[in-house]
Formats: sequence, C-alpha cells, structure tokens
Amino acid sequence: MPNSPAVRILSTMEDVWDAYREDLQEVEYQIRQRIHSEVPLINTVAMQILSSGGKRIRPLLLILCARLFGYPSKESLILGSLIEYIHTATLLHDDVLDEADLRRGKQTARQLWGNHASILVGDYLYSQAMHQIAAFHNHGFNEVLADACRKMAEGEVLQLCANHRSDITEPEYLQIIEYKTATLIAAACKIGAIIGGASPSEQAALYRFGMNLGMAFQLTDDLLDYEADGSRLGKPLGQDIRQGMITLPLLHLLKTGSPQDQQRIRTYLAAGSIGDFEMADIMAMLRQYDSLTYVLDRSREYVDAAQRVLDLIPVCSAKHSLAIVACFMIQRDQ
Repeated sequence: MPNSPAVRILSTMEDVWDAYREDLQEVEYQIRQRIHSEVPLINTVAMQILSSGGKRIRPLLLILCARLFGYPSKESLILGSLIEYIHTATLLHDDVLDEADLRRGKQTARQLWGNHASILVGDYLYSQAMHQIAAFHNHGFNEVLADACRKMAEGEVLQLCANHRSDITEPEYLQIIEYKTATLIAAACKIGAIIGGASPSEQAALYRFGMNLGMAFQLTDDLLDYEADGSRLGKPLGQDIRQGMITLPLLHLLKTGSPQDQQRIRTYLAAGSIGDFEMADIMAMLRQYDSLTYVLDRSREYVDAAQRVLDLIPVCSAKHSLAIVACFMIQRDQ
C-alpha cells in the first residue's frame, strides 16, 4: 500500500504528480488488473485506450479529496481506477459519435477495430466499473456514480441535438458541458470525500468544487481546440467546429460579431465542411472580437469559484495540492 506523500512544499502541477506518483502507479496497476475479460478483443481494445497517455486527473482528485480527511485506504486507489473506466468508456463512445481518427496523437479504437467494437467495449467498461463499485456495498458510491452516468448520457444527447445549431445559447452549452464533463469530475471528488468520512456538508462542498473544476477543464479544452499546438494536443486544431460542434468561443463570436461576420460563420456551418481557408477566417474573427479571451475569463471564474469552496476546508497538504490542480485547469496546454 503506497504511503502518504512526505511533507514537502508543492508549487507546481509537476510537484503534485511527483508527490502522488506511488498512488497513481497503484491506480495504473488496478486499471490493468481489473479488466480481465474472457473475451480477448475487449482486453485489447480497452488497454489500447487506457494506455494511451491520459493524465488520470479524476483518480488524482479522488485521492486528494480522500486525503483531506487523512484517509490512506487502498479503496481510494481502486475506486480511482474504476472512475477511469467510466471516463474511458465515454472516450470510446465520443470517438464514434465524432468520427474521430486521432486521440492523444494515436489512432482511435474505432479506426483500428471499427465502431461496433468501440461502442461495445465502452459498454463493457461502464458495466465493469459499476459491477465492481457495487461490490463495495456503499450506497453513497452507487448513488453518485449512477447519477453521473445518467447525466453523461443526457449530455451526449444534448450535444447531438446542438450540433450544427448556430442558435444555441450559452446557458444551453454550459448545461451540455456540465453533464458531459463536469459531472464525472464532481463525482470523483465527492466519492473521495465519502471514502474519507467527510460530513454530508463537506461532501456537498467537494462536489461543488469538482463541478466548478470540471467546467473550467472543458472550457480550457474549448480554447485548446483553437489555439494549442496540434502535435501536443494529439488531434487537429479546430476539430470541434470541423465536426459541427459549436463551443463557447464560437458562441461568443456569434453573439458579438458584426451581422456580416455572424452570417459568414453561419454560411460556413451550413455548408457542413470547414476547410483551412474557413478555419483561418474564423480564427481571425475570434481574435478580433476577443472571443478566446472571453472563454479564458469564464474558465477563470469557475476556478475562482472552486478555490472559494476550498476556503471551507481546513489547511493541509492535500488542500494545497487541490488548489494547485485548480490552477492547472487553466494553465495546461494539452
């Protein structure tokens, strides 16, 4: 069983990763140990994406929220691996829905084994996670994750209905990312609190912390889709809009741009094909109307809200680490 990190001053996200490296290595071990399907293709497809370089931010948050209350149990590491199964299942399904060819710079499972295999292995990971979580006989775990899975499915349908819609409102979009992304991050934080023996009010506070963090995480993703180094991001820049997904930078542009510019964007979207010329034009307008700055500011607002929740938690090393993770949400480049 990995020990708690030695007391040290942490100042960067790399410090946090290093401090909890043993815990996260145990999470990786649990991820590999708990697949064990009798169907070889399931193991192959699942391990291809589970081994593709994800940051494991959700397991880390779960571990840190458990550590807030001084709880070093291996339960948090096992549950961290199962949260990652659920997250990975959503990635397999997303790649099919988005017809994505690359994820983290590698061919997607759907490219290698087809859409059917990707969907079915995603289903397996969902069911395997819930089956193993049920074995803890903890109603709190079951309730939090069942609610998260329901909302994630609803978020996918909301996203599907919103694709190619230039009239989607900002509140509608924020609901989509709350359901699709933030809910599972919030669930990871609350489960950590439950493991640690937190009071109901502390559990609710950490759920809010995770929800705000998840919103900031997705809004940063929205920005990275337009302005990151594509080779580091592991997917082509502008992939969202090329697939008809209208995220917050474009929503801001459609609201603040001149009538002529708004119509030009709607024409691009209606054509159903965004080429390099159209992409360059959209990028120029995003900069002209400060749409990327607007989204960064909104992301910072969510991080600030998350930090205010942490003010309710007594000072400890895990709280300091969570504050660093919160800042990382808007500082990451991939």
